[in-house]
Amino acid sequence: MQQRKTGNGRPSGTDGSDFSYRMVVDSRYKKVAKAKSRLSFFIFSQAVVQLLGALLLFYSYSKDGSTDQLAVSATAISFFSLLFGEIGRKRSRVNMLKFYIVCSSLGMLLSIVSVLKSNILQEIVQDSTVWEAKKFELIGVGDVLVGLLVQILSISTTTSLISNMSPPKRAS
Repeated sequence: MQQRKTGNGRPSGTDGSDFSYRMVVDSRYKKVAKAKSRLSFFIFSQAVVQLLGALLLFYSYSKDGSTDQLAVSATAISFFSLLFGEIGRKRSRVNMLKFYIVCSSLGMLLSIVSVLKSNILQEIVQDSTVWEAKKFELIGVGDVLVGLLVQILSISTTTSLISNMSPPKRAS
């Protein structure tokens, strides 16, 4: 094997005219690598948001002794979807990534319905002195809103990743 010369940065034995025969990485592979990196960050962010939501659920259960079944279902579905999203991202499985989009969206939708069903915002608007007693419920609302933002960003990143992972269409 030829060693690179440190002086001119070119392997010995070539005059530089063989550039047209060298392989070039297609831009979509670079896009896939970048999207996988971003999706990794978003999946981690979703996991943190879901963990905070689960802690708030546990706190609510320990305080009241009752659970919101809708919120528990949303948390379970969301954690399940994160597992599929991470496996799909690592192994470049389009079907798993599509399943991740559907399940995580369903989990987020259930979380939003759970917050709307609790009427916490309406109670605080009607009586502004209640917010001090309901601060953990307000943290839950903020958690769902942050989760919604991360969900939107992860869906756009995953959709971009799926489109770049798919082979280009050939013109017939």
